[in-house]
Amino acid sequence: MGAATSATPVSSRLSDYDFALPESQIAQAPLAERDASRLMTISRSSGTWSHRRFADLQELLRPGDLLVLNDARVIPARLLGQKAGTGGRVELLVVRPAAQNTLTSAALGAAPESLDWVCLGQASKGLKPGQRVMFASGLEAEIQEALGGGEYRVRFHAPPGASLAALLDAAGRLPLPPYITREPDAADAERYQTVYARASGAVAAPTAGLHFTQETLAALAARGVHRALVTLDVGPGTFLPVREDDLDKHHMHPERYTVPEATAKAINAARAEGRRVVAVGTTVVRTLESATDPETGRLRAGPGETTLFIRPGFAFRQVDLLLTNFHLPRSTLVVLVSALLGRERTLEAYAEAVRAGYRFFSYGDAMLVSE
Repeated sequence: MGAATSATPVSSRLSDYDFALPESQIAQAPLAERDASRLMTISRSSGTWSHRRFADLQELLRPGDLLVLNDARVIPARLLGQKAGTGGRVELLVVRPAAQNTLTSAALGAAPESLDWVCLGQASKGLKPGQRVMFASGLEAEIQEALGGGEYRVRFHAPPGASLAALLDAAGRLPLPPYITREPDAADAERYQTVYARASGAVAAPTAGLHFTQETLAALAARGVHRALVTLDVGPGTFLPVREDDLDKHHMHPERYTVPEATAKAINAARAEGRRVVAVGTTVVRTLESATDPETGRLRAGPGETTLFIRPGFAFRQVDLLLTNFHLPRSTLVVLVSALLGRERTLEAYAEAVRAGYRFFSYGDAMLVSE
């Protein structure tokens, strides 16, 4: 067991959230068993840390704790195609419906022509409005508008009777993060989803949940740990680089979320009764804090869209503990962890994780930030 020092003053420079990470510690594939990962624990109050196994999680949580999980399901959102006429290579990443207040899971079940989508696009010689792109299985895309930052508003076309979800299943690929330097294989179709994934619409997995098995969840339930679900369609901003060193200039990509009525009731009850809320992943943190009524502090049920950037100095209203993976240097996710734990403690914990040989990023090990 070790100890980190107390937090330093708030920094608004991205360069102050950097750390050295050997490339060999970037996990390229999952372990044979989900819950075989390691788990580093660190206390917010004392700064002490310890090295455990993920299977020890049930010993670290208390009866009455409320575990909140993101049930978003990753879709095969990466499309490779050619420009009509020229054959130039095009890659699109289907991100979200262009219309606000449209649930991604519902939109995926509709006919492709029924609504426009926001996509990230890459192409030889760029993309312009009016261009058509051809994909497998009869799927076509027409560029409607360049939105800036590599985003485009796109309208899909396909033979009658097929939903966009079915066409993506046929023509799309699982969008593994860019730091995984191999193409996805058959095993990723299962392992890059949580065992409780339900609501289709994410382009990246809520990776803190990848460690859970049905047996782990059953053991936690037997201990008296409660469980609740939210949905946040994880967008590409989770792994895109932050281009501004001044954090005041960084704008988060919008992400859609839904808080079920039962979840809002469970969390509001836990907070009223003094029971701890354990967020499984940064996506859950952003969902809960975004859906908080600023006047009452109570969690509101229903859909929403968030661009919340959680930084040191943020006043958390809903989250007591955070279970999370180890994140990219100079990323908004490291900044979020620093908001809960403190920047200096976060960087010292990460340095200890590097020294101890932890595996990093989506398929890597986990960290529990406790009280």
